[in-house]
Amino acid sequence: MAGASLLTLLDDISVILDDVSVMTKVAAKKTAGVLGDDLALNAEQVTGVKANRELPVVWAVAKGSFINKLILVPAALLISAIYPPLITILLMCGGLFLVYEGAEKVIHRFWPHALPDDEEHAARLKANADERVDLVAFEKRKIKGAIRTDFILSAEIIVIALGSTASATLLQRSLVLSILAIAITIGIYGLVAGIVKIDDLGLHLMEKEGQFNQKVGEVLFAAAPKLMKFLSIAGTLAMFLVGGGILVHGIGFLDHGVEDLAHLTGVFESFTTAILNGVIGFIIGAIIVAIFTIVGKIRGGDDKKSVSH
Repeated sequence: MAGASLLTLLDDISVILDDVSVMTKVAAKKTAGVLGDDLALNAEQVTGVKANRELPVVWAVAKGSFINKLILVPAALLISAIYPPLITILLMCGGLFLVYEGAEKVIHRFWPHALPDDEEHAARLKANADERVDLVAFEKRKIKGAIRTDFILSAEIIVIALGSTASATLLQRSLVLSILAIAITIGIYGLVAGIVKIDDLGLHLMEKEGQFNQKVGEVLFAAAPKLMKFLSIAGTLAMFLVGGGILVHGIGFLDHGVEDLAHLTGVFESFTTAILNGVIGFIIGAIIVAIFTIVGKIRGGDDKKSVSH
């Protein structure tokens, strides 16, 4: 009897693991778009960091990402069991944060006089130029910002994965989310670490003997800054696409309006949907930036008045 019970238990475990494997693949496919945005955003976070500090920054953000998912996975399971609508509310808040951050970057880039001076950027340039400055202290703020952004993207990935396992048991859902969380964190930050060190690999190959090695090294070294610039742009666009997508899906009339307009474009429906989500995300983000800027100026004016009196 004991042997039969053990075989039955092993069979049940095998069935559960097989189901978990299938559901994990489905969840990974559904989150593929967000994973691409996550990669672009996290690679963009390392821009402006000195070469010898790139990997420590990536590692610090990766550790923060693991902690994010350690919080998010059980929280998502708990919220989905107690009050599922709260997940949508939290995602909406995250979407607002993403489009705000994206809009602020765009406005600082193209209309720098429209916003207060970017003190953090100016301080980083000064720190990079001064060998005596402890860059670790300057990096802490950048790392915290990257971890906050990762938290929002990780939350969306987990919620999407959670939706794809709606009919599964609690054990299966827990296993799927845990496996996916670990895999995407290792995958994303492994790729980011590789991307930011492409220029170093190029230099290494250029120093080796052999025309082929040197030619490949030159190509990699020349391509590295262009790739980082592309990822910086892609990361900002991802903020609008992801954040705008979250907001559009959470606001009924916007969701229906985007769906109706995108449907008119036929085979380009998915592309049109993404563009509309991005445009709406930028508009909402710009409005939030404008509100914060106006409030900041009013507060600044009030502070000056109080000082003068």
